[in-house]
Amino acid sequence: MTNEAATLRVAVFPRSGLLVDALLALGGAAFIGLLAQISYQPDFTPVPYTGQTFGVLLVGAAYGARLGAVSSSLYALLGIVGVPLYADHRHGWDVFKGATGGYLVGFILAAALTGWLAERGWDKRFATSVTMMLTGSVVIYACGSVWLHHYLHASWNTTLVDGVYYFIPGDLVKLYLAAAALPGAWKLVQRLRRR
Repeated sequence: MTNEAATLRVAVFPRSGLLVDALLALGGAAFIGLLAQISYQPDFTPVPYTGQTFGVLLVGAAYGARLGAVSSSLYALLGIVGVPLYADHRHGWDVFKGATGGYLVGFILAAALTGWLAERGWDKRFATSVTMMLTGSVVIYACGSVWLHHYLHASWNTTLVDGVYYFIPGDLVKLYLAAAALPGAWKLVQRLRRR
C-alpha cells in the first residue's frame, strides 16, 4: 500500500489546501448534523437515538485524524453557538452541557481515533474497518456514559441502561454499514484513478 493515499480525502483531494480542508470540515459537520435529524427519543432516557454516530465514524475514517476531529469539533461548536444541528434541531450551551454532552465530546475523540486508524490502512478491508468502527463506538460510549452518570447522579446500572445498552443493536447496524462503505469507496476511487 505504499503508493496508496492514506485516507479517502487524500485520494480524492491529494493537494488540498486550507480552503478545501475548511470546506470539507464544514461539509463533514453538516453531514453529521443532517444525520442527527434522523432521531428518536425513547421515554426512559434523555439520550436520543440518532444517525450521528454513523456520520462521525464515516467522516473520521474518510478524512483522517486531524480533519475528522476538526469536523466533529466544528459540529459541536456550531451547535453550541446556535446552529440547530443537534438532534431534533436543538442547539445551545444548555444542550451541550446536558445529558448528551459526553457523546458530543466522544464524537471528536472517536473521529480522531478512527481517522488515525484509517491513516494506517484499517479502512481498506471490511474486517479491519469493522474493528476500527467498533473502537470508535466504544470511545463514544465511554465518554457519553461517564458524562451521563455524572449528569443523572444515578447508579452505573441505570446509566448503562439509559446510555449504552439500548443503543447497541442499532449502533452495530450503523457501524457495519459504515465499515462496508469504506472498502467499497476505496475500490471506486481506485477504479476511477485507473481511467
